[in-house]
Order: sequence, then C-alpha cells, then structure tokens
Amino acid sequence: MPTFPDGAERNTLTADCRRCPELAESRTCISWGNGPLDADLVVVGEAPAEGDSEAEHWQGGNLTGMAYTSRRSGRKVRDLLADAGFSHDDCYYTNAVKCHPPGNRDPTDAELANCRPYLVEEVEAIEPTAVVATGKHATKTVLALDGESLDGFLDSVLDPRRSEALGVPVVPLLHPSYQEVWLSRLGYDRETYVDALTDAVAGVGDT
Repeated sequence: MPTFPDGAERNTLTADCRRCPELAESRTCISWGNGPLDADLVVVGEAPAEGDSEAEHWQGGNLTGMAYTSRRSGRKVRDLLADAGFSHDDCYYTNAVKCHPPGNRDPTDAELANCRPYLVEEVEAIEPTAVVATGKHATKTVLALDGESLDGFLDSVLDPRRSEALGVPVVPLLHPSYQEVWLSRLGYDRETYVDALTDAVAGVGDT
C-alpha cells in the first residue's frame, strides 16, 4: 500500500483563497500540495474529489487538505508511480485546481486559470526533473502556461513535451479514474504502461 502523507508535508501557500467564489463555497478545505520540496517529480492532478469521511486515512483532499489522498485516485496514482520506481520521497503531489468543484464537475477554464499561479509557485520552488500531469484538465492547465491548447488528449499520453514557462518537461498520464478503460485501447496493459512511464521520465532527464 502506498504511503499516506504526513500532515507536516502539506504545503500551504496561503491561509485562505477566494479567487473562485463557487469553489470557496463548495469546498470543505483547500487541498494543498504535499511531499518533499526537493522532489524529482511534481505530479499534478485535476481537482480534489468530495471525499469519503468513512475512510480511515484516505478520505480525499477535500477532507484531508492534501492532494492525492483519496481511496481511489490518490492511492492508485501513488501506487503507479511507486511501481515505476518513484518512491514517496521522489514525488510532490498537487492539483491543477485545489478546491472541490461542486457535484464533482470538471473545473472550468476560469478556475484553472485562477489556480495556475499556485502551480507555478510550487514548480518554481521545487525545481523538479519533470512535471507529470494526470488527466486532460491537469495537462491542459500546464500547457496553457505556454499558450498551447490540447488537441486529442489520448494522443499526448506518455509523450513528453517541454514547458518553456516552467522550464521542465511535462509527461501526461491517463486520469486514474479512466486508466483501466483506456490502457488496452492505447495498446498497454498495466505492466507495459508502468514500464513506458519509467522510460518516459528517464528520457526527459537527458533533455
């Protein structure tokens, strides 16, 4: 089982944020990034889910205040990265939008834009080898920093591209909620997907 982050690893960038009134109203708490501030990878998710108060630890970012701490997506992504050779100490986990969207809807373009400065602040402070973006919205918000749009998300999976704005390569991954659905359609099983992820991140280290 992947390591649940210590609360001391919660990287609180501000005491409160009201840039998105609807998100500020719907959230239980802000789901901040967590992990070592000298991590090799910054792993960017889309947004925290509503959460599960019945779970022992993995209640989700809307309840824990830490990104990637849900029973489903959080554990799944942390387990995937661990199997690819990246331990708890190698990864800093955060979200493109740090508050739970009501009804688990997708974050809007305005919400992604409002939260993007926090992501830039995190990446600039950590100076990772690469940014790993999980899902369409996370990838979209990173590419927007360079004024790029995303045409055909599935075609971008595990295809590294450099972000000049962040100064690092970006490696898109499937969103954990849809991973099983799309792996076979992209020609992977879990083992080959893990191997391809290891190779993609290793490759960007030489760029």
